[in-house]
Amino acid sequence: MKISFTKAHGAHNDFLITPREEISADVDCAALARAICDRHTGVGADGWIVVSSTIAADAAIELWNSDGSRSALSGNGTRSVALYLMEHRQSAEKIRILTGAGLKELRFLEKRGREYIFEMNMGAARIEELHTTIESADATIVDVGNPQCAVFARDFDFDWRALGARIERHPRFPQRTNVSFIQVLDPHRIAVRFWERGAGETMSSGTGATGAAAASIARGLTRSPVEVQTPAGALALRWENEDIFLAGPAEIVARGEFYF
Repeated sequence: MKISFTKAHGAHNDFLITPREEISADVDCAALARAICDRHTGVGADGWIVVSSTIAADAAIELWNSDGSRSALSGNGTRSVALYLMEHRQSAEKIRILTGAGLKELRFLEKRGREYIFEMNMGAARIEELHTTIESADATIVDVGNPQCAVFARDFDFDWRALGARIERHPRFPQRTNVSFIQVLDPHRIAVRFWERGAGETMSSGTGATGAAAASIARGLTRSPVEVQTPAGALALRWENEDIFLAGPAEIVARGEFYF
């Protein structure tokens, strides 16, 4: 079976995008996600996104992590789909995408070389626990459409990957969690490292950046706007009342067919 794909990334957080009509109903999508995302025997990506038609929006998406698990939302992935849709429609200032975390609206801001910058309304963050300790780490539990455990640290000079893997599967999170490690730089800047549920270390994360910024604001350590410095570059977040708007890049890098 041949599965077509478009490969895109948002700040080096990479995804493979496939139209729903090309996938037969009897395909095991979890197995396909693991196979196509494998970086040695597949195309390689942090996640696989299936795009469907819907009357409720410009498109609906299903997000599969590289380990075959499902995720309701990805900020970088949704921006990547916005670019995919914009290329097919030639132009669009606003794009509405139905995700597992509800309807998201994205606004095209500008083009920088091959990168397209979109701003996405991430919705409101829900702080579940402002102060808690998990695996001896100082953390805030927050939901931004998917679960986030935001861990505050002085720096990244420790094995945060191993700690992220333990926290992801901690009994506190029966459905597992995304983990971000936050270094507050000043009232408008934080540096973050990401350990994503179902994918492991990623260069950046839209929802992770949103959760990290929301946690730092909730603790009174920062205020809007917040620049989130990731290993792949900066993401910009601002607040309008309770809604959080995330601006960042998306870029299409390849198209092809995967033999499943």
